[in-house]
This record gives sequence, C-alpha cells and structure tokens, in this order.
Amino acid sequence: MSAVPAEDGRSRRPGLREQAVAAVGLLDRPLTSYYLVLGCTFMLLALGLTMVLAASNVKQLQVTGSAYTLVQKQAMWMALGVLGMWAASRLPVRTFRTLAYPLLLLSVVALMLVLIPGLSQEANGATRWISFGPVQIQPSEPAKLALVLWGADLLARREKLGQLSEWRPLLVPLLPGAGLLVLLVMLGNDLGTTLVLLTIFLALLWVVGVPGRLFVGVFGLVAMVVSILAVVEPYRLGRITGFLDPEGNKYGTYYQGIQGLYALASGGWFGTGLGEGRAQWGFLPHPETDYIFAIVGEQFGLIGTLVVLSMFGLLAYAGLRIARRVKDPFTRLAAAGATAWLLVQAIVNIGAVIGVFPITGIPLPLVSYGGSALIPTLMALGMLLAFAKREPGARQALAARGPGPVTRALSWLGLARR
Repeated sequence: MSAVPAEDGRSRRPGLREQAVAAVGLLDRPLTSYYLVLGCTFMLLALGLTMVLAASNVKQLQVTGSAYTLVQKQAMWMALGVLGMWAASRLPVRTFRTLAYPLLLLSVVALMLVLIPGLSQEANGATRWISFGPVQIQPSEPAKLALVLWGADLLARREKLGQLSEWRPLLVPLLPGAGLLVLLVMLGNDLGTTLVLLTIFLALLWVVGVPGRLFVGVFGLVAMVVSILAVVEPYRLGRITGFLDPEGNKYGTYYQGIQGLYALASGGWFGTGLGEGRAQWGFLPHPETDYIFAIVGEQFGLIGTLVVLSMFGLLAYAGLRIARRVKDPFTRLAAAGATAWLLVQAIVNIGAVIGVFPITGIPLPLVSYGGSALIPTLMALGMLLAFAKREPGARQALAARGPGPVTRALSWLGLARR
C-alpha cells in the first residue's frame, strides 16, 4: 500500500484503520463477487487436480501401469466442466428458470434407472452409479442443481403471487418434490447426498422468509427423518458407532477415519511435501475421493488445510453477497440454494475427515476426484457468475473492462463477432 502525506509534508505508512477501510472498499466494488467466485473456483480446481495425482499415483501405477490414469480422467472432466461453467455464466436468468423443470424430470428418471439391476453399480453399501460401458454417472449430483433451480423458480412464483403467508402454497409441491428426490436417493443408500438435498430445501425456505413456527416444524421433521435414516441401515449404524468409539473400531468400521486422522497429524504445520505422504501408499482407503482433505493436510500441513477452508469461506461469502445484492427473487433464491449446497457439502466432508462428524462418503467440492460431482458443481458456479453480473453496477464495470480473454483470443483468430 502506498504512503500518504502527513501534516508535516513527510510521507507515512497508512495505519491499521486506514488499511481496513481500504480493504472494505475493495469488497464493495461491483465485481467483487464475480472475481471471488472465479478466483476461488480455479484455485480449488488446480489444488484438486494436484491432490488427485498425489493421492492416486501409487495405486494407479500398480493397477494400470500408469500413475496418471485418474488425473487424466479428472483433467478431462475438469475441461468439460469449465466449458459448461463458461457457458452457464453467459446465460440469462430466464434460461435457468426454463431449464429447471426438464432438469428435475431428467434427474428423477435417472435416479429411477439407478434402481434397475444391471444398469446400476454398488460400492460400499450404496447404489449410486449408472454404468454405460466405461462411463459411470451418479444422477444424485445433477439432482442437487435441479432442486436448486426448480425450488427457486417455484418459490419465486409464490412470492410474486403473494402466497408466502400460508403453509400450503409454500410446501406444496416443494415438499413432495424434494421428498421424491430424497426417497429415490435413499433407495440407493446415499445418506450424504440426502443431507445436501435437505439442506437445499431448508435454505430455500429460510431465504424466502417462511414464518418462524413453520420453519421450526419443517426443520424438526427433517432432523427426525435424518435420524431415522441414519440408524435403520446396518452399515450406516456401524459408521455412527465407529465414530462414537473410534479406538474400539480403528481396525473395523472406523478404519478409514483413524487413518485420515493419522494423515492429518503427520502433516504438522507445513506438511511432508507434495507426493511425500504415507497415506497414498495404501494406508488410507479412497484418498482421492471423500478423504482427499486428509491428503491435503498430510502433504501441505495445517497451512494447506487453512488455505482450503479460506477458499470455501470466500466462496460462501461471494454467494451470499450475490443473494443479498440482486433484486430478482429467483436469482436470490437460486444463489442462496447453490451456496448452501456447496458450503454444507464442504463442511460435512471436512468434518468427517477431522473426526467431528460421522463418515458420509460425499466428496469435497472441486477438489475430490469424480466427474459426476465436478460438472454439476461447476455449472452451479457458472450460474453464480451469471448472477454476479447482475449485481448493481456490475454490467457497467464489465463494459468498462473491455473484451475478455476469450473474446480477444477469438479476435486474434479472426473469429470474433463484429
């Protein structure tokens, strides 16, 4: 920060108060949300690609003969997802509203296909994937985006009609629609995704401003349903008992949790170094998916984990800032729903790794391996970028910035539109 003139004519460094005022001024700029979403997304993507390689190289070298098998697949999914994010960032709001109902219908059909023997694939007690030859799709991931768009459009219409003061227009058909998605996901034994879907449902109700008693009642119903679902299935009950008694189950149901904690503890402040961890040698099950945060902690230490937490914190701030500053009800609801989805999924994943939540098996957004989760997440972030462009003053700031890098590249090739 540059020096400022003092009363005696000599320059002086700005004090803490002036630095704080300057920092707040930066956050008040029209494109703050846009650049925060864009910057945090690409930083987490870069970290994720690096950590997928670090977590999977040893096993993939043994199984396939190449250490780069998974990271190459992840790079392909990432390229497709970034392209989708770029396309979504350029869509008008009405297109997202138009896509809500077809996407919800496709999600319901795909979740039903998961239940058909021969098409689906089971792993760790859960049936989550549809197999089409070498390609596997997890329909519950795009179902999250479908619920965000459909729920936001539905409640925005109710708000426009002034029907937010009665419980029936608020909950019908939103509650049955969300319940159908939850039922289909739970038939595949996927409690982690169920938690995220219910979080989106509650976030939409909270942001639209439902009466307090109604929200408390719905929240209590959701909590009761989750509690029942957590104990009725033996393998989920085993995860809970392992979480409650980790030492007694460190060679059984909580083996993964204990190994994750060992990996985090061995990282210390600054980590063992990239590719120098012990967990990647087969000690930690599934390190490239739901336990990739443990690999970050082992190889980059406490500092690395704090960087990841700060990135998700900034993403959450940007998403809520967009929801607060936009005027359109649908945009506000969709931004809040998508932000709640990403934030709660990150909290549940990280909480399981550090031992404060039971293991749920959901991935860390943008960092864990898997295209089925990565592409819908990037589409949701592209939607947030599109909404950020509609904040007050954002269009003028973008116009003053001039053409972006894609437009400039096209102009160099003679392909830009006149």
